[in-house]
Amino acid sequence: MQEDLKILVVELDQAKARDIIDALKDGGWNDVTVISSEGALERTLKQQDPDIILIDLANPSRDTLEHLSLVSNARKRPVAMFVDQSDEGMTEAAITAGLSAYVVNGLQKDRIKPVLETAIARFKLNAKMQSELDAAKQALLDRKTIDRAKGLLMRARKISEEEAYGLMRKTAMDQGRKVTDVATALVTAAELLQ
Repeated sequence: MQEDLKILVVELDQAKARDIIDALKDGGWNDVTVISSEGALERTLKQQDPDIILIDLANPSRDTLEHLSLVSNARKRPVAMFVDQSDEGMTEAAITAGLSAYVVNGLQKDRIKPVLETAIARFKLNAKMQSELDAAKQALLDRKTIDRAKGLLMRARKISEEEAYGLMRKTAMDQGRKVTDVATALVTAAELLQ
């Protein structure tokens, strides 16, 4: 586990904040900043850009949960939230908000390190899956563009699909571009000529 992580802790209670700092230092994490106000979160994030955020709240409302998730940019970094009480709706809202960990029954010192390690691992897994999904979507869009460009060439030049693709591939190689870029340029030009 990385020991050089910058960790931001949102904890209103000073005694609990000291316990959290101790637990994080025991876990090998020394770059810890504690803020005692949810309102300071956005400003502190801009100043410090932490690697992970740990939030401890007694009983957050759905609005508070969504606001903290949005402000902390839970899609950009792992966010672990400890709460004293929750219900099914709040758990669903936490998952929807993108929190990497949502721990009910409060924060206990001996649970901090394993929860943060799990939050980091889950965040990395989700980020990898999102990246793969984005790549698959882009590949599908590229394929559609290439197919459309092949169709344009086939009609304009009265050639086969294979010849149209070969022509685009040769053009791409000659110009040092990707076939997708050539296809996009062809489709764009055809749209301009209509």
